[in-house]
Amino acid sequence: MADTQQVDEGAGTKQDAKAERHAAKLAKQISSFAQAHGGAEGQIAYLGQKGARIVLVGEDGGWGDLVAPTFAIAEQAVKKSGITTHEDFDGEFANKVKTGPYEWTRMAGIQLGGPSNT
Repeated sequence: MADTQQVDEGAGTKQDAKAERHAAKLAKQISSFAQAHGGAEGQIAYLGQKGARIVLVGEDGGWGDLVAPTFAIAEQAVKKSGITTHEDFDGEFANKVKTGPYEWTRMAGIQLGGPSNT
């Protein structure tokens, strides 16, 4: 008796199309960020089941992040946007980030009893 396997050909195609649309949307957001900040560089960090975080650092020191549902979609989005990516968030790349009072109170002030951000 031969083994048979039912294949739902439409499911893979639909998932691929959805992933492509998500990557295109993220790429557009990355490109907008880069345009607003005089260029940008990025780093992709694996978040486990939640997906991947794309950290963006603009040439002006501004920074932000986006979350993709999978690491593969994050890689695809970054590739489409054309920005330079780094393996790690350290060294010269990390030095480009400019932080202000808001970030300092959020990162350490709250834990140390600093002023709230309200």
